[in-house]
This record gives sequence, C-alpha cells and structure tokens, in this order.
Amino acid sequence: MLEDKAKELGRLIGQSGEYQAVRKANEALNNDRDALTVLRQMEQIRSDAHRMIERGEHPTAEMEQQLDEMLSRVQANPVYQNLLVAQENFDKVMARVNEWILDGMQKGAASSIITLG
Repeated sequence: MLEDKAKELGRLIGQSGEYQAVRKANEALNNDRDALTVLRQMEQIRSDAHRMIERGEHPTAEMEQQLDEMLSRVQANPVYQNLLVAQENFDKVMARVNEWILDGMQKGAASSIITLG
C-alpha cells in the first residue's frame, strides 16, 4: 500500500507543470551546443582543481579566471537561465511536498487508529 501511494505521488509530481518545465528546460539546454561546451569545460576545470587540492596543491589563478569567465558566459545564456528558474520552482514544489509528507507522518504517528487503505 505504501509503495502504491508513493508511485501515485511520483506520477502526480511527474505530471506537474513545474516538473514538465524542468524537463523542457533540460531538453533545451541539451540542444544548446555552446552552453554544453562551456559547462563541460567548467566541469573539467573543477575536476582538475579538485584533484590538485587533493594533492595539497592550489588551483592556479588562471584556472579561477577561466571559471569566472565561463560562469559569466553560461549565466548570460537565456536557455541556462530558464533552466535555473524552472529548477528553482520545482525545488519549491518538492519542499512543499516534503512538508506535507512530514505533516502526514506526524499526524499518523500521533494517531492510535491504524488504517489499511
């Protein structure tokens, strides 16, 4: 029963406008070659910097400058901006869903009546 309810909740979330907006924004970003190239380059620099830090080294000033420039480029991209807004809206929905679940759990734990459906 719990599994069924969780699957139903997942189905409803998947049909929500906020989730659909995130999916569409992700698809649009995946079709934006320029943005993807910059994001991949940023990830490579971050990965390189992380490995340097693990070895006790400091990332170079050039690496930091490259990241700053790339971040500015990607943040100015309207497709990326749309994804950020869609993701933020979806995150707000999921935070509310989690609050509702917690509220239901607290009420369920306080109830002495056991329901089967």
